[in-house]
This record gives sequence, structure tokens and C-alpha cells, in this order.
Amino acid sequence: MSSSDIFIGETIGTALLTLLGGGVCAAVTLKSSKARNAGWLAITFGWGFAVLIAAYVSAPLSGAHLNPAVTVGLAIKNSDWSDVPVYFAGQLLGAMLGAVLMWVTYYGQFAAHLSDPEHIRDAKLGPEDPHPHDQAGPVLGVFSTGPEIRNVVQNLATEIIGTAVLVLAILTQGLQDDGKGLGVIGVLITSFVVVGIGLSLGGPTGYAINPVRDLGPRIVHALLPLPHKGGSDWGYSWIPVVGPLAGAALAGGLYNLAFA
Repeated sequence: MSSSDIFIGETIGTALLTLLGGGVCAAVTLKSSKARNAGWLAITFGWGFAVLIAAYVSAPLSGAHLNPAVTVGLAIKNSDWSDVPVYFAGQLLGAMLGAVLMWVTYYGQFAAHLSDPEHIRDAKLGPEDPHPHDQAGPVLGVFSTGPEIRNVVQNLATEIIGTAVLVLAILTQGLQDDGKGLGVIGVLITSFVVVGIGLSLGGPTGYAINPVRDLGPRIVHALLPLPHKGGSDWGYSWIPVVGPLAGAALAGGLYNLAFA
């Protein structure tokens, strides 16, 4: 794969991932959405299908990493870091583009949600708040993840564990088939792995398990002209970046120790 193929494939794939994944969060969260209050099952399966579609589309171009954690895990497995910067660049750009497209799709719903007096109060804007940009605004959860209980050690551990499960499941694909990989079946398996992680491990933090899935949309949230949107919670933002990368390193090391 050429560098241009990798960049284009990861940009398109990660844009689809965040468009569809953020889209299900918007559908469940925002006022005047037909799917409002559909619940956690809708979110977990929505993200699983987002992975399925994005990976299927981008696999011919880039191998469908769509996640810096997956890229790091594969680099550790293969001892090859040469294409990592290109993967990272495409993934971050794609995540931001997908978040913008999601906002366009739900433009009217964002307007209705953020004009509601209850949510204007919840935004916690004003001079009485000394750190408004550190607060999670009322629609930040549509873009990025956040913890139900703020505990740095637990939140970080949750992201490390969830990502290690994801990356180890990806690295071990095809070991029962003479190491040839699983092709299209592998895309389906990975999608179900993401659903399983969401159902079993997603409750504490919202299971970012992907640095750009969280960081790209968080940047877009900070830049978009959304009235009464509140802050982007930058104080938490490092956890869904560092945690998944650490989990990927853990999974890559475990793979080399146990399976290589």
C-alpha cells in the first residue's frame, strides 16, 4: 500500500466511523430526534455497525486500521513503524471530518436541544464559572466520551483494558487459519468485538478505545459555533488518548509474548 492509499483510506474510513458512531449518539441524545432515549443498546450496536461499514469500505486502500491504537498494536506485532505517521494523520483528519458531517446531519436537532432552557442552565456558562472550558457541555457526549465517575486511575484503567481486548482480538485473527487472516469475516468479527466491549466495559467511560474517535470530534466540538454548548472537558481529554495507546502497547506485547 502506498502512503497516499493509506492516507486516503484512513481518512475516508475514519470519517465514516465517526459520522455513523457520532450519529447514533446524536440520535439517542438530541431533542426532536426520532431515536431519542433509545438507550445504550442502540449506541453499542450503532458503533459496531459503524466499524463494520467503515472497515469494509476502507480495507482495500489502507487495511482499515481506523484507530491509532490498532496501528500501534500492528506496528509492535510486525516491528514496522514506517507508515505509522501516515495512518495517524489520516485517522485524525477523518475523525474531524466525520464529526462535522454528523453535526450537519443533525443541525436542527442541535439547535432545538441547545435552545432548551434546561440545557442552557446545564451548560454552566458565565462569569461565576472560573473554568468554563473545562466543563462538559450538554452535547459534548454526542462528540466525545466522558466518565460517569471521575477517577483518573479507574478511568485510565478502563480505557487500557477495553482497548487491550480490542487490539488483542484483532492481532489474533487468522491464527486458526495458518496465519492467513480472515478477510471480510475479520471485519465482521471486529465489529462484534466492539459491540461486546461496549456492552461489557463501556459503562464507566463510554469506551473511547480509539484516540482519534475522541480527540477529533472533541476538537470539532470546541470549534463549532454551537450556542450554549458548554466546554469541551479538556481536563479529561488526555485519558481517551493515553489509555487506548497504552492498551494497544499492552496487547502488542502480550501477543508477541504468547502467540508469536
